[in-house]
Amino acid sequence: MKNRVRLLKLTIICVLIISSTTGCWNRRELDNLAIVTGIAIDKIKDSGKTQLTVQIVKPAELKREGGGGTGKAYVNNTNTGDTIFGSIRGFTHKFSQKLYFQHNQILIFSLDIAKEGVQKYIDFFLRDPETRLTVLVLVAKDKAGEILDVEPQLQKIPAMDITNILEAQSATSQSSQVKLEQFLTRLMSKTTAPIAPLIEISGEGSEKVALISGMAVFKKDKLAGQLNAIETRGLLWVIGEVKSGIIDVDSPDGNGKVSLEIVRASSKITPEIKDGKIHIKVKITEEGNLGSQSSLENYALPRAVESLEKMKAAAIRSEVLAVLKKARKLNTDIFGFGDSVYKKYPKLWQELETRWDEIFPQIEVEVAVEAKLRRLGRITEPANPEKE
Repeated sequence: MKNRVRLLKLTIICVLIISSTTGCWNRRELDNLAIVTGIAIDKIKDSGKTQLTVQIVKPAELKREGGGGTGKAYVNNTNTGDTIFGSIRGFTHKFSQKLYFQHNQILIFSLDIAKEGVQKYIDFFLRDPETRLTVLVLVAKDKAGEILDVEPQLQKIPAMDITNILEAQSATSQSSQVKLEQFLTRLMSKTTAPIAPLIEISGEGSEKVALISGMAVFKKDKLAGQLNAIETRGLLWVIGEVKSGIIDVDSPDGNGKVSLEIVRASSKITPEIKDGKIHIKVKITEEGNLGSQSSLENYALPRAVESLEKMKAAAIRSEVLAVLKKARKLNTDIFGFGDSVYKKYPKLWQELETRWDEIFPQIEVEVAVEAKLRRLGRITEPANPEKE
């Protein structure tokens, strides 16, 4: 009897071990995959079909170091179809490998697609289990596919280079990374308008470069307008996404310029009801350092520091007022004011929700900015050759 129990235990253990060491039933070898790093979507005007451009990595070229490479580390290919899914399946006629989207970095819409409406073009990327919601969304100022043809400056693959450019933009806060999940959240909101970075080609021939230039603003899923660099940073001030940057102001003595570095910033949006009307207060707090100056004035004095802080606060407020003016003109709530009203006044919001397009342009917005200058750098006074 004991032997039978022991045999049964050993059998169970063996079965458990064997079942835990089985291979992955749905594995796919790297040689059988075409790894996609960038996708661009255009519209063919004559036929009305969708043109999909995919950027695929060439691993053999990518791993070559220095001058050992004999060609590009990527290949761009296009296919057309009535839908995104149909266009993707059509690539099976061109490649022996299946397109693999889990390493995709960017999704670029052409200007025509943005004007038409992007909702039906993003459904596949939300629905398919192999695509990622962290992919970065951009809008091309012309054709999207041409962006992927621009030779990268520092990377071997254009899509990776564009991703790095977007990350580097945080140093100026004049653009912002927008992930597909963030774009979708704004798209699903009944009031907050979606936004996405604008990208264009600058230069000619071998001098062509991909350039991030402001933000695209949507009304629901259709392009409503564009923000320039100043208006974009004004938006980021309001929604609390300014991370760094430089603000140039005239020196208090009027004899030069002063560059003030942004070190950290935060914002708070507070809705209030006054006399039956919505009033929005935007409170912005900023801290920074003195980066450089071209005048000979001594800013180590408390009075001079206070003067620079006031000028910096005025410059920040000016940027916010500029984007408020543009948002009212486009009648797009890119700030999330509607969501803030809903959170504070949920019952009142039931009456306001359907009329938000009428209410938003008329909202009174108060902008308060507090700017502080924390450090002057390694020197206090500027190098003045005329001073002993």
